[in-house]
Amino acid sequence: MSNMTPIPFHDGHSIPQLGFGIWQVPQEKAAVAVESALRTGYRLIDGAYIYGNEVGLGEGLKRSGVPREEVFITTKVWNADHGRDKARASVERSLKNIGVDQLDLMLIHWPVPSQDLYVETWKALIEMRNEGLTRSVGVSNFNADHLARIIEATGEAPVLNQIEINPQLQQPELRAVCEAHKIVPQAWTPLGGGHSFDAKQIQAAAQRTGKSPAQIILRWHIQLGHAVITRSVNPGRQAENLDVFDFTLTDDEMSAISTLDVGLRCGPDPSVFKMT
Repeated sequence: MSNMTPIPFHDGHSIPQLGFGIWQVPQEKAAVAVESALRTGYRLIDGAYIYGNEVGLGEGLKRSGVPREEVFITTKVWNADHGRDKARASVERSLKNIGVDQLDLMLIHWPVPSQDLYVETWKALIEMRNEGLTRSVGVSNFNADHLARIIEATGEAPVLNQIEINPQLQQPELRAVCEAHKIVPQAWTPLGGGHSFDAKQIQAAAQRTGKSPAQIILRWHIQLGHAVITRSVNPGRQAENLDVFDFTLTDDEMSAISTLDVGLRCGPDPSVFKMT
């Protein structure tokens, strides 16, 4: 078990800073992967309906023996389920799939501005939070203009925005907007596909600390205050990814890594992405 400190939300709840994600984990492997992650010490499991493995998430939770109240579960409303009624059906379906009475965090997976339904969907999530179906509500892949619109429409900011952040895509402007609204930025694909592993800035820090390039990058996220989602079905790699709380990067190392930003995305651009 790591010694990580939870990150507080503006709604009074909190989230473990580093979690385990199940994107691209096949349904038949999800239960084993989640069980392994929880036994290793993870207490945040990040899923989504579109991943097709929510049932495995729930089964892994049961097999792990870790009490439900100790595990933070996130899932997401997919693009085809925007709108008040569809969003409600999506949340109810996820609760059933996972086998829990309440989610810890429900996100809108993508804004899909071409549908122009993300404000209505955000209002639906707030309703369901008020009813107790989920403790907290947030968004994923929202740019600054998407955030501004839902906040103006409802007076409520999401507790978290899960976005692509890695050394080659650091998104400082969007992170600053999140900070101004007390929105926790959570990094998906935090290692950037390994594209920065050989950078001299990463290699120098790895040599000084005796840590791997992946651990250096995860520690960079931790020190910036991001929440982070990692993913591996390998128990050894799961443990390695969690082992980033016993060392600190220097100010010079943090500054050096900041120079790696080249705006390179691994995933889609949220301003145009609309796959349903």
